[in-house]
Amino acid sequence: MKVFQIISFLVLSLAYQNIAAQLKIESFESIEDKMKIAPKPLVIFIHTDWCMYCKNMENTTFKNEDIIQRLNEKFYFASLNGESQETINFLSNSFRFQPNGNKTGVHQLAKELATVNNKTAYPTLTILNPKYEIIFQQQSFLSAKQLIKILKKLS
Repeated sequence: MKVFQIISFLVLSLAYQNIAAQLKIESFESIEDKMKIAPKPLVIFIHTDWCMYCKNMENTTFKNEDIIQRLNEKFYFASLNGESQETINFLSNSFRFQPNGNKTGVHQLAKELATVNNKTAYPTLTILNPKYEIIFQQQSFLSAKQLIKILKKLS
């Protein structure tokens, strides 16, 4: 009986750790309401399905427990596919996909948040303050170590 209890405890502990280590991804629509109640900086990860650096960040940087903990506690986090075709209502605007060729295009919100020097690139990490002003923007892969330094400076 004791062995069963120990195994059950271990399985439940591991399951709880997996749940606790999940990054909370907010929808743009929900962020405005949350910001009114508890203002925090907003971290936005702008990516595409075909970008290998984006996938690498998703599978390494955003799986890091320190990153997850800091983002969940001190920031709101949103993920935006730069080629999403869904309309996003945010800050009293409706942002839409804009075609720019045969089966290609960019989402208006991605263009707003991931454009630096008139160039939109992926991945881009953009951080907004509670007034929705851009306070950080980087167009490149960020390791967990690099991102933790940035988040510490901004929180």
